[in-house]
Amino acid sequence: MKKYIILSLFLLIGGLTFSQKKKKEKLATEEITVVKSFAPTVSDAFKINTEPKIDTSDINSKIELNYTLKSMPVASTFIPAKGKAKAIQRKAREKFYQNFISAGYGNFNTPIVELFAHSNTSNYNDFGGFLNFHSSGGGIEGVQLDDSFLKFGTDLYYKQSERYFEWQANAGFNHLTTNWYGLSDEIDFTQNVIKSIDEKQAYTDVYFGGDIEFFDALVHKGQINISRFSDKAKSIENYGILSGIVDFPVGRELIYSEITLEFLNGNFEHNYERTDGIEYTFFNVGFSPNFEILRDNLKLNLGAKLYYSMTNSDIGSKFYAYPNVTASYNFSDMAFIAYGGVIGDLTQNSYKNFAKENPFVSPTLNIERTSEQYNGYVGIKGLITSNIRFNVKAAYGSENDKALFKLNPSKTNGTVEVEKGYEAANSFQVVYDNVNTIKVDGEVIVDWNKEFKFGGNFEFNSYSLDAEAEAWNLPMIKATLLTKYIRKKWNVGAEMFFASDRKDRLIIEDPYSIEAVTNKSYFDINVNGLYNLNDKFSIFVNLNNILNSNYQEYTNFKVQGFQVFGGVKYKFDL
Repeated sequence: MKKYIILSLFLLIGGLTFSQKKKKEKLATEEITVVKSFAPTVSDAFKINTEPKIDTSDINSKIELNYTLKSMPVASTFIPAKGKAKAIQRKAREKFYQNFISAGYGNFNTPIVELFAHSNTSNYNDFGGFLNFHSSGGGIEGVQLDDSFLKFGTDLYYKQSERYFEWQANAGFNHLTTNWYGLSDEIDFTQNVIKSIDEKQAYTDVYFGGDIEFFDALVHKGQINISRFSDKAKSIENYGILSGIVDFPVGRELIYSEITLEFLNGNFEHNYERTDGIEYTFFNVGFSPNFEILRDNLKLNLGAKLYYSMTNSDIGSKFYAYPNVTASYNFSDMAFIAYGGVIGDLTQNSYKNFAKENPFVSPTLNIERTSEQYNGYVGIKGLITSNIRFNVKAAYGSENDKALFKLNPSKTNGTVEVEKGYEAANSFQVVYDNVNTIKVDGEVIVDWNKEFKFGGNFEFNSYSLDAEAEAWNLPMIKATLLTKYIRKKWNVGAEMFFASDRKDRLIIEDPYSIEAVTNKSYFDINVNGLYNLNDKFSIFVNLNNILNSNYQEYTNFKVQGFQVFGGVKYKFDL
C-alpha cells in the first residue's frame, strides 16, 4: 500500500512540474515518504452544515434602471371585432349493425328477400345463417314456353375458438326451379307440340361440412364437405371431399403439402337416346407437396400435384402428375412485381357444377374428368401511380377432356310431339375435347379519390381443338367495366359487360339436318344505387339491361329486357 501511494504522489508531482515548466523551470523537487497507511473513518468525511450561513446584505438592495420611450405614430383604420367563442362540432359516429334484412320488388313480377343474422353466447363462439329468396314470373319477349324461375337457399354455421385451434360447422339447402324455354327460331313449332312440352326442371342441393384450423402445429387445416344433389328427373349425385394441409419436416426444412380424398357417385335415369341408364363413380386420391424459397425480393415455389383416380367408366383408373412451379420478383418496393409459373391440375366434373354454371343442361350427361396437363403463364402487376393499379398476364395451356356446352339434337321438326321437355333442341349436352388455349388478360383499377373509383378487365382466348369444330358457347373476348361512387349517404355503382360471338350447332334428327348457329355479341349495362336514410334504414334501386337487349347468353335462351328493381334494407343487432 505504501509503495502505491509513493508512486502516485511521485507521478502527480511530476505532472505538475511538467505543466509549469516554462514558468518555474528551477522549481526543486521534494520526496515525501508516508509512514502510515491511509485508513479513513466516517469522522474524516466532509459534512455539509445543516444550517449554512448566508450573507443577506445584498438581497434587498434595488438596482436602479434608466429607460426612455420613443413613440411612433401608425396610420391604421383597422377596428378589431369582438371575439366570439366557436362551439365545438361533434360529428355523430356511424353505428355499424351486424345483421340485416332486405326486401324488394321489380318488373317481370320479381320479388326478392335476403336475411343474415348471427349471435354468440361468449367471445369464443359465433353462430348464424343466411337466407335468400328470388323469383320471377317470366315474360321474355318472343318466348313461347314458361320462362319463370324460383331460387331459395339457406346456409347455417357454428364457429368455435379454442386455445390451440378453431373449428366451424356448416349446413345448407338450395333449391332452383327453372324451365327449358329456349326454342329455336329456325324450327316452326305447332301449338300442339308447344303445349305438349313439359319444360319444367327443379334442382335440390343438401349439404353439410366443416373445417378445423390448428395454431402452431404441423397439421394446419382440415376440411370436409358432403352433398346430395338431385333433380325433378330422378337424377341423384352424391359428393364428398376430405382435405388437409400438413407440413412434413425434411431435415431442417418443412414441405408444405395438401392431401385430398374425393368421392363422386351419381346416376341418370337414362341417356339422351333413352336406350340405357347412366351411372358413374369416381374416387380420387391427391397429394401436393410444395417447397417455398424466399430470397430478398424473390419468392419461388417448387411443387407438384399427384393424383390417382379410380372409376367404373370405360376410361379406367389412371395416375396423373402435374407441375406446380410459381415464382415472383418484386421490383422497387412493390411498385412492380413480375411473376410466372407452370401449373396443372385434375378437375372432377359433376352434374351439380354443370347445372350451376348452365341450368339448362339435360339430365342425360356424360360425366368425366378434365386434365389440365400444363398452364404456363407470365405477367406483371403493380402501381403505375399511387392510385392506379394494374395486372397483365399471358398464358398458354393444354387440357385433355375439356367440357363444352353444346345444344342437344332436336327430336322434333316442329310437328312431332316429344316425350321429354328437353328434347326440342332446348337443352344442352356436355362434350369433351382436347383443347389448347392462348390467353391474354388484364385489369386496371383507378382510385380517383376516396369517393370515386373505376376500373375494368378484359380477356382474350384463342382455342385450338382436336375433334370439335368450335369451342362451343365460349366467347373469344370478354370485358367488364366497373365504377363506384360513394359520398355521404349515397352509394352508386355501374357495371358494363361485353362478350363476343359464340358458336353452336342446331341438329334436327328427323328429317336430318344440321345448321351452324352464331350467337351475336352483346353489351349489357347495369346500374345500382343505395341511399342511407339513417344508420338502420336504406333504400335501393337496381336498373339491369338498360339497353333492353334480348341477347342470348346460351343458344336460344334469351334474357329478360330492361329491368327495374327497388326495395328497402334494414340493419339491426340481436
